[in-house]
Amino acid sequence: MTTPHSYVSPIPVRKAHLGDALASEWTKIRSLRSTMWTLGVMVLLMLGVGLAVAAIVSSSNAPTENESALGLGFFGVLLGSICVITLGVLTIASEYGTGMIRTTLTACPSRVRVLTAKAIVFFLLVFTITTVTATLVGLAQVAMVANAAEPTSGQWLRATVGVGLFMAELGLLALAVGAVVRHSAGAITIMIGVLLLPLVAAMFMFSESLAKVQEWLLDYAIPSQLIALYAGRSAMGQSGPSGWDPVWILLVITAAAGAGAYALLNSRDV
Repeated sequence: MTTPHSYVSPIPVRKAHLGDALASEWTKIRSLRSTMWTLGVMVLLMLGVGLAVAAIVSSSNAPTENESALGLGFFGVLLGSICVITLGVLTIASEYGTGMIRTTLTACPSRVRVLTAKAIVFFLLVFTITTVTATLVGLAQVAMVANAAEPTSGQWLRATVGVGLFMAELGLLALAVGAVVRHSAGAITIMIGVLLLPLVAAMFMFSESLAKVQEWLLDYAIPSQLIALYAGRSAMGQSGPSGWDPVWILLVITAAAGAGAYALLNSRDV
């Protein structure tokens, strides 16, 4: 009686882990044209607007002796944040729009692993590009505005690493909202509202009864927190965030949104 021979694959069989999911998400994000366009436009905005503002200030008679030129990078970063928000949403919501999420979850049934891999790859990519770009812009601005105050080491760290962390966290918040909403246009609209609506609403609160609400919105709106990160002090008054506070505040908000995204991702059907 002939015994059938069993086939043994030369490819080693092992259990999938987070590293496999990270490799998959890195391949996805660097292959998408949306990544090149959104981050490319962000870099151009940070460089173009930052250098343009520095050129205007250096050619004017504005007093800058008491302020460092690093704060001028705020304008380009604020505009660039819209690009980061867009990419954060598209990193996950676009897969729901195309139906690709079914393939992703078939290849990796662990939804927690999928969302974690997306978050890690996105965070590291945005943090690296933003930090490098902010450093280049800062160096150029300090060189161009010669009569400004010399930045301290703390100011340099906040204007480079701090800005990179802030932007990456803002992008992760957008990714979490995209996972919850599962619709690109809707999630991007929500995030632009989060970015701009508090500050715009505060500007139209003329009633005395809303003075406290107005002050709170002016202090904690995302643009105000970004100013505080650059300046090292509260943007609007004495009670708002200062120093590294904006990074920690946004980290808590992003963590809460991320927890909701994990919970909904596990409880929903695809």
